[in-house]
Amino acid sequence: MADVKWIKIVTDIFDDEKILLIESLPEADAIIVIWFKLLCLAGKNNNKGVFVLNDKIPYTDEMLATIFRRPLNTVRLALKVFEQYKMIEIIEGVITIPNWSKHQTLDQIESRREYQREYMARKRYEQKLIAERKCEPNSKTNCEPNSKTNVSPIEGEEERDRDKDNKEIDIENTNRVSWQEILTAWNDLPSPINPIRSITNKRKDKIKARMNSLKLKQEDIMQAINNIKNSNFTQGKNNRNWVIDFEWLFKDDTNFSKVLEGKYNGNKPTSKGQFNNFKGRDYSKEQIKDLESKLLGY
Repeated sequence: MADVKWIKIVTDIFDDEKILLIESLPEADAIIVIWFKLLCLAGKNNNKGVFVLNDKIPYTDEMLATIFRRPLNTVRLALKVFEQYKMIEIIEGVITIPNWSKHQTLDQIESRREYQREYMARKRYEQKLIAERKCEPNSKTNCEPNSKTNVSPIEGEEERDRDKDNKEIDIENTNRVSWQEILTAWNDLPSPINPIRSITNKRKDKIKARMNSLKLKQEDIMQAINNIKNSNFTQGKNNRNWVIDFEWLFKDDTNFSKVLEGKYNGNKPTSKGQFNNFKGRDYSKEQIKDLESKLLGY
């Protein structure tokens, strides 16, 4: 199977929850570099995210250490972290990236290439019929095939976009959204969460996309924003002082679902507050850091 020359990386990857957690670990930079090397190797092999050499030999940690030119212990640490955060899955000794094809859409690339080949072949056939006077130009009687190939890729994209827009319009018409209520609720959140001046069209599109895919109502949006009030973690009380913002909440279904389900609610462990039960004991910073690592399973 031929390799691909690129992999898809979102521009806000360093705002992803898993990357944020990795950056708080020892050797964080080395672990992140290994993750990108792993993604590139998966793209090069183009084997649906399954790390097998020549379709026979599973990649081992020693092999990856050699290929990535990194210390073996660092590679082993990275693989352990990736497996813990479900970034990789080891199945019968074979390292895999779950849903690789879904996230990287490599199958879609091949489908589009095949689509283009069929489309151009059909166009050449139509041109031949016209040249032989077996088909009149612009005629739909003899020239139009019963196939998707007589629709250009651009036309197909436009049609899908129109369908998507119609679905979002249906949501807005049948489940009216009060943008002002959402704006007010967000701006009532405590500092250091930044308020927003308005809900722009781009923000509205993001909200409607979440409502469409997750089958939400406005009450769900309000509940998610209210959950942030109960979350120290999203208010910056975490190892990286990361604070939630409006764009992150509505960026994708995963982020919104976690907040709506209350997975950040309550007092999350932080480097400053999670050892309050040890008041009166003389713990050094190194001991506290070691205890925190054990509690978090690093």
